[in-house]
Amino acid sequence: MTVSLRPAVLALIFGGFALSIMLGLRQAMGVLLAPVAQDTGWSIAGLGFGFALMNLMWGASQPVAGALADKHGPIPVMIGAALLSAVGLVMMNLTDALLWFNVGLGVCVGMALAGVGFPVVLGAIVKRTPPEKRSMFQGIGSAVGSFGMFAMVLIAQDLVDLGGWQFAIWTALALMAVVVLCTLGLATPVLAPQATPGLNQTELRMTEMLRIASRERSFILLTIGFFVCGFHVAFIATHLPNFAISCGLSPEVGAIGLALIGLFNMIGSLGAGWLGGVIPHRYILTGIYALRALAIAVFMAFPVTEWSLYLFTAVFGLLWLSTVPGTNSIVAILFGPKFVGMLFGIVFFSHQLGAFLGAWLAGVLFEIHGDYDWVWWLSIALGVMAALVHLPIKEQLSSKFTPQTA
Repeated sequence: MTVSLRPAVLALIFGGFALSIMLGLRQAMGVLLAPVAQDTGWSIAGLGFGFALMNLMWGASQPVAGALADKHGPIPVMIGAALLSAVGLVMMNLTDALLWFNVGLGVCVGMALAGVGFPVVLGAIVKRTPPEKRSMFQGIGSAVGSFGMFAMVLIAQDLVDLGGWQFAIWTALALMAVVVLCTLGLATPVLAPQATPGLNQTELRMTEMLRIASRERSFILLTIGFFVCGFHVAFIATHLPNFAISCGLSPEVGAIGLALIGLFNMIGSLGAGWLGGVIPHRYILTGIYALRALAIAVFMAFPVTEWSLYLFTAVFGLLWLSTVPGTNSIVAILFGPKFVGMLFGIVFFSHQLGAFLGAWLAGVLFEIHGDYDWVWWLSIALGVMAALVHLPIKEQLSSKFTPQTA
């Protein structure tokens, strides 16, 4: 019997577009760091905490958002996230206190990102896609989401130049209505829960799955590795424009660098999704983290110029979110698709703990040393560690399932 791909394609298009808006919103926030600091007199470290809190709340909320999407579907979760993001954006624009700016950004926008994040959107795609096409569809979904990272950074920089950072935030507020409209494309049926051979999850409860996952070595290693991805991504996304300024370059150079990451991330995500159908996911992830460490080391070995920064961001863009298809696919392989939103949400929480540390620590070290050198070298060491921890991962149904659950 041929399975229709129509629900998967609709989830890919509409879910991917909503993801594109939210990832673009998050990426564009880095463009605001320097102008907000200059306009308000708030410190880079103080604002950096708000960006770090955004990543932490995103991660802490992600397992909950994933579990709610697993139980009730993605539509109510995404609508609630869009409304919460709107509240946060309004708060950022109307306050004159750093505390409430960071609450709007860190708490409201951070939690909203979880509701339209990878676990929710890619989980919706996985549940509507036949197993043999999941890796490629997730790669395409990640690539569609990456378009927002490319386009919205450039648009945000133009909006800041045109009307200031507050004008840029008001414009972002209007996009939340588009996210709500995108949920219409997800009102489609999911595949039967027995999509994973050898595992009947029909009667398996969420608490039982959490117990099984907590004892699975491959799941723990995957979670540790994804922490490093979060550190890299948040550090660069938050501080690259200010890093460019500290090197004597213009703010536009940093914005273009972030846009190049989004552009080349589309290529990297598609490539990683395709490779996932050819070679084991753990080898892809090992290669990605090793290449990240190498790219940073080469970048740091030479003087920073406009074109060296562009080259570095293009290369790093290929490796940016190309970790997502493989990571989510391994979760689905280990435990089946039923609870993939919740379980990937747990892995993603580790990612966001790394993101909190990357965004916050970079700001603190910049205030102390006046540069980001220590953070770059720490990123190299973490990349090597992440490359190594993925090698022992086993890509097969978890051995922790008992005869009663499998």
